[in-house]
Amino acid sequence: MWRFVALATPVFERCDDSSGTVIGIFHQACADLGQLAEKVRPDPQALAGTVLDALQDNGYGQYDGLIGIMAPALGDEGLAALKSMAEELGRSPVPVPPKDQWKAVGWGTGGTTYEHEMRARERASTVVMALKDIADAQGDVDGFIAQYDPKTRKVPQIAAEIAQRLLAAGRAGEALGFLERAELGDGLRVPLAWQDIRLQTLEALGRGEEAQAFRWDCFERTLSDSYLRAYLKRLPDFDDIEAEERAMAHAMAHPSLLHALQFFLDWPALDRAADLLVTRHDEIDGDHYEYLAPAAEALSERHPLAATLVLRAMVDFTLTKSRAKRYRYAAEHLASCARLAGDIPDFGAFETHRRLRRPAEGGARQEVRLLVAYRRLMLVLPENQVPARWKHCGSTRPKNAAQSRQIVRSGASCAGSASVGNCERTRASE
Repeated sequence: MWRFVALATPVFERCDDSSGTVIGIFHQACADLGQLAEKVRPDPQALAGTVLDALQDNGYGQYDGLIGIMAPALGDEGLAALKSMAEELGRSPVPVPPKDQWKAVGWGTGGTTYEHEMRARERASTVVMALKDIADAQGDVDGFIAQYDPKTRKVPQIAAEIAQRLLAAGRAGEALGFLERAELGDGLRVPLAWQDIRLQTLEALGRGEEAQAFRWDCFERTLSDSYLRAYLKRLPDFDDIEAEERAMAHAMAHPSLLHALQFFLDWPALDRAADLLVTRHDEIDGDHYEYLAPAAEALSERHPLAATLVLRAMVDFTLTKSRAKRYRYAAEHLASCARLAGDIPDFGAFETHRRLRRPAEGGARQEVRLLVAYRRLMLVLPENQVPARWKHCGSTRPKNAAQSRQIVRSGASCAGSASVGNCERTRASE
């Protein structure tokens, strides 16, 4: 099995594992290796040396978590031996060749990086990570903390990791000290891990009221439904109703439309989500399809107008930014708008589907560019769902991809001055 996992480096050098499939195979192999070692029970000293050798060839993360996996097989003797070996490795300097043999491997603002310098950094990193994993396996919280210098311990994410271990060891007071000393900057981007462990620490210290106030503060900053649910759960009867209304009002006024929308979808409060989109429709950024597409789907049945505004925003962005890879999705969104139009009794201040506004106003050249994009969309839209205004400029609907490419190459059928004039006349008539 060791020989199999040793294949990781040459395999990764020859493949693209953007899907994560290959690394998953090697991680599973390491897990299986740990189970085998626990049953075979090899010599702890020899196993410790093999583990350390493997960690020095961990360029692709294939051996991440190996010490924790091997801890049962290593036992106390093996872990102590591994710690001694890692410390010795850290004290051993990387050989430095004569200066005329230095090999440059990188360049940056700090100057040239040479191969021996890179190896020294890699070795130092390997030793530190190994010693942290060994400390965790031994339950040595102080040994874990010792791997960070005093300045690094003030990084919120690191402080959270330290506090988590101290809390598990029954040292809640010390855990809170590390958390309070963390440098949070402007406080706008506080790591969730830091917030969560601080809540746990306050509860462990019996400071429930302070923890409750901090939950509300976390909700106000992040609009995380989990913080709000935990906050409401701890309120007396009827107080939670008032607090929930206050939370909804806060979310409606939140500076980030997308964060507020996601909160209402997660809660769920679809009526609020629809009101948010209609009220702040001019803030909808059609580029964020990862938020907007699920929102449109969730709102389409009961709130078709809000869903339509979301779909239109994505279509507008696709056309005005010429995102060709999104054209087919934009066509599907337009078809959805056509279906939803029949469920909207009153568009109010918004244009109906038949008079869908232009995505952008930028003169004749911009109009020509948009018309080219419209032609592309018309290829994949049913005939009865093509807005009438798309058919102006005297050109016909493309009947196949070849015709569409011809339109694009010629700059659309209205690329000439007469056609541009026709575009302007059409705009005036509308």
